[in-house]
Amino acid sequence: MTKTQVPVPLAEMTEGSGRWTGWVVFASIMLVVVGGINIIQGLAALLNDSYFVVRSGNDLLIANFDTWGVILVVWGAVQAGAGLGLNSGHGWARVLAIIVAAVSMIIQTLFLAAYPIWSVMIIALDVIVIYALTARWAEARGGL
Repeated sequence: MTKTQVPVPLAEMTEGSGRWTGWVVFASIMLVVVGGINIIQGLAALLNDSYFVVRSGNDLLIANFDTWGVILVVWGAVQAGAGLGLNSGHGWARVLAIIVAAVSMIIQTLFLAAYPIWSVMIIALDVIVIYALTARWAEARGGL
């Protein structure tokens, strides 16, 4: 009979996990926060086209604001879900979080026309999240 391993929340991994656990917890929290902000940003794009200051007509690079609003709301929910799964200690969430952060960089690149400073900040946070989830992962997990 094999023993099923129960996910251990990252916040509870203290023995042998060192400082890298903090980086992973940071990554999970940032995914949830940025996901929440993307949901708000998406709702703003859906509900009020004039909210975005920098515009060129009704399009935001390749789509109108309503399309971007839907994309950002859905994407924000995926980001928040990945962050919550990562903080719960699920192994699948690490892979999902890395993919989410990488795709987020592409989405924010496409969103540069509306908010360039915001997009650059989110891209930088995504880079930090990917670093936190790839560098010394075994040490962060405490050998589990």
